[in-house]
This record gives sequence, structure tokens and C-alpha cells, in this order.
Amino acid sequence: MTGRERFRPADHSNDHFLLTTVVGSYPKPTWLNRARDLRDDDDSSDFDADAWDEAVRDASRAITHEHEHTGLDVVCDGEMRREEMVEFFAERIEGYEFNGPVKVWGHNYFDKPSVVSEVAYDEPWLLDEYEFSTDVAQRPVKVPITGPYTLASWSFDEEYGSEETLAYELADLVNEELSRLVAAGARYIQIDEPALATTPDDHAIVGECLERIVADLPDDVRVGLHVCYGDYSRIYPEINDYPIDEFDVELANGDYEQIDVFADGDFEPDLALGVVDVHTTDVESVEQIEANICEGLTVVPPERLTISPDCGVKLLPRNVAREKIENMVRAARNVEAALDAGEIDLDCRTV
Repeated sequence: MTGRERFRPADHSNDHFLLTTVVGSYPKPTWLNRARDLRDDDDSSDFDADAWDEAVRDASRAITHEHEHTGLDVVCDGEMRREEMVEFFAERIEGYEFNGPVKVWGHNYFDKPSVVSEVAYDEPWLLDEYEFSTDVAQRPVKVPITGPYTLASWSFDEEYGSEETLAYELADLVNEELSRLVAAGARYIQIDEPALATTPDDHAIVGECLERIVADLPDDVRVGLHVCYGDYSRIYPEINDYPIDEFDVELANGDYEQIDVFADGDFEPDLALGVVDVHTTDVESVEQIEANICEGLTVVPPERLTISPDCGVKLLPRNVAREKIENMVRAARNVEAALDAGEIDLDCRTV
């Protein structure tokens, strides 16, 4: 069974298979946010670590099942244990410390961590999250993890004096974490590197980080790379040299103006295409999403196309996020059926 076919559900009704999944984050239940407030309230002595753990597990179970109910082929728990994509990991990596939030824009703050000594692997980062999700899920579970380049770029460096060196050290730690996850059964890993979009000239550093990350991983582990926004022409065709199975891009928000960057016939990894915009509460119709999926078929054939939202959906109202994903899955199944029937060709033009 190939790395991709292993994710085809046994009851899949179409011959064609467009793998559907999510990028990662999902809106947290309101009660989980209230539970976090109780956890962080020094005067709330009744709400202890056990109560918080129960709340997180309940949320993880609920969102995993919600993903399955939408019909997704590969699910996750919506990152219910995580808040920010850098802070979560920095709290678990030896050598990091926090000295207070920094202003990002307007009234938004980011608790930017500092590397104050050599980084080291101290404890598993995502093992509990993955093992719990797989226990409650009926579908395969995907593991999103912040990449070492972003962990380095979005931190203060008070130890190494070289962002490149720090990124490579962190890549070795990510490799150690993935080795544990793979040993626990994980077979679909997504490396998130949003910082690459802001500093595309560092594509070679990201490539070396990826080489370190995937070293010694079994061949049946699917590795994807997610990069938000940016001018993709500045990192393509260089990404063809990355040791990845799938490249995940955010193009729905830009009306697919950059799709031609990849449509030169030489794009090598599978394409994971964002087909719903996570920056608007407008729910795209099934017909609109079908048209968006067709944009991906101008780059790769259906057996190399993965369907997902543009990015994490955590900032959307929960009902909106669910409706977008439901329509996304329905659209993917419709395009599969049309391909089976010969109603569209592989460039998604009506025949």
C-alpha cells in the first residue's frame, strides 16, 4: 500500500481519491476557553491540573469526532492542547525561557520566547496528543508540528548568535520527537514553516532542516510541508529538492493568482491545496469549492492532490469552520465522481 492509499477509507465509493484533511488548528469550544481562565486564575483553587486535563481530553474527543462527522479522510484534534504554534513547543524545549509578551501589531501581543542556553530534548511534545487522538478516532490522525526554522526565527537568540545554527539544532530535536511519534504509530506528519514565507531567501536552510528531520524515518511516513502566504515563486522550484511527500499552500485567499507558479509541469511533490479561505466567515458553496479544486488539477493529477482549508481555522466561529469543512469534503467527493464518469479531464475542463 502506498503512502497515500493507506489513507483511503475502506468504504470510499469513488475510484478516484482526493485525500481530504485539515491543516491543524480548529476553534476551541467556549467551555474550554473558560476552563483555561479558571486554570490561570490564582484564586480558583478548585480547578486543579486534573480538572484541566479532563477538560482538554473532552475537547480533544469532541473535535476529533466533529472532524470525522464532516467526512474528512484524515483528522486531528484541532490542537486543543495548544495556544500559539511557537510558545507551545518552546515551553517543552530545554534552553528556552519566557520574559514577557512583545507587541506584534495594534493591540496584539506574542509571548516571544528566548533561547538562553543550548537547546535540548527534555520531554515528549505531542505524544499524549497523538495517542489520545488515535484512541478516540476511527480515521487516521495527522500530526502538525511547528518546524525548526520557524521556532528559531520567531524566538530571541541569546545563545547561538546564528539563526541557522539554532535552526539545525532544533531540527535534530524535531527528528527525535518524530521518531517517538512514528514509534507510536504516526504515519502522516505536517511540518509548519510559516516563517519561510517572510524570509524566502533562506529556503536552503529549511531544506537542510528537513533533511535532518526526516533522517531515519520509515519510508511509509508521509511528510508534508505547510507554508502560508508569501511569494511562492521565490521558493519554487527549489522546493522540488525538499525531502517531502506533499507541499501545502494557501491560495484560496488570493484567488489562485499564484497557481501558475507550480503549473510548469515540473512540480514534484504532491500538492495540498487550500480550497476554503480561513480569513472570511463567508461559507463557500460546494460549487465554488469544486472550482477551487479544479485549480489544483492544473498542477497535479488527482492521485497527487490533497484537499484542505487554506490554513488552520481556529479564528473562525466553530459553526462556520464546520460548515466550510463539510462543504469542502462534499465538493471533493463530487469532483471524484465527475472524474470517474469522465465528465471532466485532468485539467478539470468540462468535456
